[in-house]
Amino acid sequence: MERPSMIKHLRDILILPFTMTVIVPYLFYNKSQTLFANQVVYKIAGVIFFAAGVCLFIWTVCLFRTFGKGTLAPWTPTQKLIIHGPYKYCRNPMISVVLFIIIGEALFLNSSNILFFSGIFFLINTIYFILKEEPDMKKRFGKAYEDYKTNVPRWIPKLRSYKINS
Repeated sequence: MERPSMIKHLRDILILPFTMTVIVPYLFYNKSQTLFANQVVYKIAGVIFFAAGVCLFIWTVCLFRTFGKGTLAPWTPTQKLIIHGPYKYCRNPMISVVLFIIIGEALFLNSSNILFFSGIFFLINTIYFILKEEPDMKKRFGKAYEDYKTNVPRWIPKLRSYKINS
């Protein structure tokens, strides 16, 4: 199968991560619901989380396109199991980077509501991955995914990279 077009990638980015990192936080934002006294250190931490999230997001999207031959959306799934880059350390770095971006926004904007949303986002994705995504991946990739799942954690990266058993 050939790679999805750039238009499909952009469509899926707008529908999923853009909605979760821009539209929903905008709807949750309330200046009167703050986390802490407005200090520069939290703004700097927010920028660091946000920038790290954006950089890793770009990397993972490129991996979806080049190695996976699919998009980040479940309706245009990858055709190949991606075990390159951050996927050697964590099974779901795409969700982790979106979470980084949302937490960065919460810190920078000093917003308890956006931080609360980040928890909801994480909980919903954890349930979705356990009940839907992981069983689908097992059906599509079989033993290769089982081995990968056994050796690579869902969210918190391992310090050692995953290597395919030959």
